[in-house]
Amino acid sequence: MNLITMTTQIDPLLLQALREDISSEDVSTNAVIREKTPGQVELLCKERGVIAGLAVFERVFQLLDPETRVEFFRRDGEQVEAGTHLAALRGDIRVLLSGERVALNYLQRMSGIATYTRACAEALRGSGTKLLDTRKTTPNMRIFEKYAVRVGGGQNHRYNLSDGVLLKDNHIGAAGGIAQAVRLARDYAPFVRKIEVEVENLEMVEEALAAGADIIMLDNMSMEEMREALERIAGRAQTECSGNVTLEKLRALAALGVDYISCGALTHSAPILDLSLKHLRPLEGK
Repeated sequence: MNLITMTTQIDPLLLQALREDISSEDVSTNAVIREKTPGQVELLCKERGVIAGLAVFERVFQLLDPETRVEFFRRDGEQVEAGTHLAALRGDIRVLLSGERVALNYLQRMSGIATYTRACAEALRGSGTKLLDTRKTTPNMRIFEKYAVRVGGGQNHRYNLSDGVLLKDNHIGAAGGIAQAVRLARDYAPFVRKIEVEVENLEMVEEALAAGADIIMLDNMSMEEMREALERIAGRAQTECSGNVTLEKLRALAALGVDYISCGALTHSAPILDLSLKHLRPLEGK
């Protein structure tokens, strides 16, 4: 994540999270540490996974005190094991304590997503099918979660509703049909935008092809229906399958020859990666 993105997009979200956790003061820390006291604490991994979000983790502490220093021993995207020493933090003990939970929440969440995404991406290795995320993200966490997907080896679908045209069942219903929805979208959207249409059966596949859809999303269709749909599409549009996609289904879906598989589980169902700050100690004379 570059500095501009960090400053304009991420800092406000991190400050909001810090304000949520510290509404007036950190009463526990202030009770036991009454003045600035230099200290050090270690960031440790407690299980195997893929690390993601180290810059976000560091930024939380630097927003509390720019003098906080973090020395990293691993980088985003690296596989880590239980017991891996990820980083050492030095700074005011009050800052290390007050920022701990917020910083860990981001790092654990992002690393969990990267870990699950890596497993899914490995399942597709060599298939030619690309793994995509969705907009099924935690509110106010999308920038972090979609970054974690990329770290894990997946690709991002639309970031938000302003990114591209995806005509789903309710858009089609509102427009009066696929042909009308595609025509209206082409009239309205900039010419550089591709038009993707969500279909649920073979009749809708034919309608999307006739309307000139650039991408056809096969949503919640059976394996047999998707196989038939891909034969009918025959390269006339890019193809994406979606709907209840899990790690266990990925190989079979890729074997159909679909171009993309979108998987909401990457962000809505990935467990966190267990991480911890340990061994906090004062640094005398520092």
